[in-house]
Amino acid sequence: MDLSHLIDGEWIEADASAESINPSDSCEVVARYPAGGLAEVEAAVSAARRAFAGWSAASPEVRSDLLDRVGATLMARAADLGELLAREEGKTRAEATGEVMRAARIFKYFAGEALRRHGRTLESTRPGVDVETWREAIGVVGLITPWNFPIAIPAWKAAPALAFGNTVVLKPAHLTPAVAHALAAIIQECGAPAGVFNLVLGHGEVGAAIVTHPDVDAISFTGSQAVGAKVGQAAVARGARVQLEMGGKNPLVVLADADLDRAVAIALDGGFFQTGQRCTASSRVIVEDAIHDRFVAALAERAAALKVGPALDPATQVGPASSESQLEQNLRYIGIATAEGGRLVTGGERLNLDTLGYFMSPAVIAGTAPDMRINNEEVFGPVVSTIRVKDYDEALAVANQGEFGLSAGIVTTNLARARHFRRNVRAGMVMVNLPTAGVDYHVPFGGTRGSSYGPREQGFAAVEFYTQIKTVYLGD
Repeated sequence: MDLSHLIDGEWIEADASAESINPSDSCEVVARYPAGGLAEVEAAVSAARRAFAGWSAASPEVRSDLLDRVGATLMARAADLGELLAREEGKTRAEATGEVMRAARIFKYFAGEALRRHGRTLESTRPGVDVETWREAIGVVGLITPWNFPIAIPAWKAAPALAFGNTVVLKPAHLTPAVAHALAAIIQECGAPAGVFNLVLGHGEVGAAIVTHPDVDAISFTGSQAVGAKVGQAAVARGARVQLEMGGKNPLVVLADADLDRAVAIALDGGFFQTGQRCTASSRVIVEDAIHDRFVAALAERAAALKVGPALDPATQVGPASSESQLEQNLRYIGIATAEGGRLVTGGERLNLDTLGYFMSPAVIAGTAPDMRINNEEVFGPVVSTIRVKDYDEALAVANQGEFGLSAGIVTTNLARARHFRRNVRAGMVMVNLPTAGVDYHVPFGGTRGSSYGPREQGFAAVEFYTQIKTVYLGD
């Protein structure tokens, strides 16, 4: 499949010199795509700027209807799109189809929000003066999205941007261009006016050009801390609005009173499903001493039993890493952890299966200390480390260490501990007796400290980033 840029309502063909590879079978090229550059970004931003006046002034019903059609179309094609996503990103078919359905529901949710944008009327302190406020669109929004949720994250950025009257330039991850291309095609097919939604494929230079372009009014980025810091600095330097989601090193606290089977199931889900390639994954599990050894043994047994295989195999529970470089990073961190004193209980090996994919066995590393790199740096793979603590107070202190603060969880039957944890853990999202990964599409998403910067994404909070308040004074 050869892909194109979508600019000003037209598919712009160019030399499709780059390839996206099926991580379940590296011999298969999923798509070929052009590596865009400054010229494509300039054309896309110019188109979005021209389209902004008409789109922002359109009836909210027009915007709502478009998003509703997009959501319905995604639902109708979820099986085919799920297969494409599984081939290109490596999620299992069930996980991939579920992600498409999530994207569909995001568009339908924001179809409703397009009609709910509202302001306020206030009494002035001066006689004969009325005051009112309303929210208006920002302008051209640049979206830079990652490979691990190649349709859900573009959806949760693009849907509110469009719902509230902004125009969009999307730069998706270079590992998953075909999924983004499919989404762009549906948005155009459903009636988006020319220039309202633009897609520029390519690598880092495309993202950098969007971030530094003077006519891009806001940037929403999801990716690594290192890249996010550069995006933030460049956007702030020219006064653009910026929103950053930059991952996590999410703690799951397991107390001695927890139901052991439930705690293991929660850690297994949060740590290994979707190949651990979730920014909310439970990558470090903090376990009270009284049950630590039993928990580690049970988790290792369950992890070793997980079926690793190609994404489209119905028996597969854990698919491949997204790329060769990601697999190498996963294995490198296992080596770092064991060199620093961690004990590899199970897994952590590259697997040679029937296809030439990027497969590894899920790894459990015990005996780690809070200050080890494995407990402070995002691995982004099926790798779970455990930390032994003496009691709840130490568990909370360890959970609050580090630079990240996206998601945190606790497994306990003690309501008082659960209440204390949710108030005192330093994270933007807190899960009680649930995996740290797995969030609803209609509620705010985001973290604290080095995980996030700017207003929250998703749900009712999205209006804060994608609109600005105008205050109007009316005299006699």
